[in-house]
Amino acid sequence: MLYNTLGKTNLKVSRLGFGTMRLPTKGSNDQIVEEEATEMLTYGIENGINLIDTAYPYHNATLSGSGNSERFLGNFLSENNYRDDIILSTKSPSWAVEKEEDFNRFLDEQLEKLQTDYIDIYLLHSLTVPDWTKVRDLNVLDFLDDCLSSGKVKHVGFSSHIEVDYLIEILDEYPKWEVALTQMNYLDEYYQSGIMGLNYLKELNVGSMIMEPLRGGRLVNNIPEEVKAWWEIAEVKRTPVEWAFQYLWNRDDVDCVLSGMSSMEQVKDNVRIASTEDIINEYDQEIIREVAREYRNSSNGNDCTRCGYCMPCPEGVDIINCLTEYNIAQMMRDPKASAMQYFSLIDEDSRADSCIQCEKCIPFCTQMLNIPEELQKVYEYFGSEFDHF
Repeated sequence: MLYNTLGKTNLKVSRLGFGTMRLPTKGSNDQIVEEEATEMLTYGIENGINLIDTAYPYHNATLSGSGNSERFLGNFLSENNYRDDIILSTKSPSWAVEKEEDFNRFLDEQLEKLQTDYIDIYLLHSLTVPDWTKVRDLNVLDFLDDCLSSGKVKHVGFSSHIEVDYLIEILDEYPKWEVALTQMNYLDEYYQSGIMGLNYLKELNVGSMIMEPLRGGRLVNNIPEEVKAWWEIAEVKRTPVEWAFQYLWNRDDVDCVLSGMSSMEQVKDNVRIASTEDIINEYDQEIIREVAREYRNSSNGNDCTRCGYCMPCPEGVDIINCLTEYNIAQMMRDPKASAMQYFSLIDEDSRADSCIQCEKCIPFCTQMLNIPEELQKVYEYFGSEFDHF
């Protein structure tokens, strides 16, 4: 296994982190197949993975509430005496915080679930702009100061799917941030905080952890023939998984890549790749750019360019992100994975079904889209509630 320094934390982390959002299940998402998951985690740790990432809602039957990932992980670490061998990362459910006392209530519950006295890396989970405003007004920075001084938390940070301007704003408000978890893969260089966000994290020496390196598996499943043709002309032959991971590990602003693994086969393959030094040269980079272009050209979605002239919607619809998630789902041919993004990242009142067909946005669209019609397609595609587990 190869290791990097996680920014100013100075922690030596395996460049592959084990995400516990997609452990094997039976029947429903909250029913973890514990024997298989135990074997997977054991193999990963024994073969060099030292960062394990979880969160308050992971492996719940719905998108909210207290999930079973932390409970399973607490039992696993306790029964196998691995706690001192790993860097444990989990996340505070910032969307569920309604009053200042909730910060400590959730943290204490998570410590109990994880059967530990401290958390190595504690992240505010999936910060949106409204959630950041809310928790900031509830004195979250004082809470984080207390976490650090009490020893309950060793390092603090946040995860987010926000645009780079908002990422920078949050980073600049608290000098004690040490870790940020953002989405990145070769399709997302200019999506969400993207490359510019990673560059800023590097400038601040804030540890960079990456989620969605395979876009929920969409970069390695159901691969279009046009994409396969580009991979085949490469001088160095790699699997689609190898291309995706090595693209990230060849960046000097990426410290750790989290992978939500759901089978032993995936664990073994990812550990093998993470233990291999593989240089992505300029010719390889050009192939990756062509592959990304093929994926974008294959979309059957709309022509939204995210210019923003249609915003703000008088009814509060997040037009840009509704159309974007629909386009990504069409491009990657995977409604399930995009549905999770759609329902978790876009507030309930801002989704496509809140459009009242007022048509006030239409004159502002630079691509001359009938935006209400496009939003109706989004609604018909995703529905009004998340039932895609």
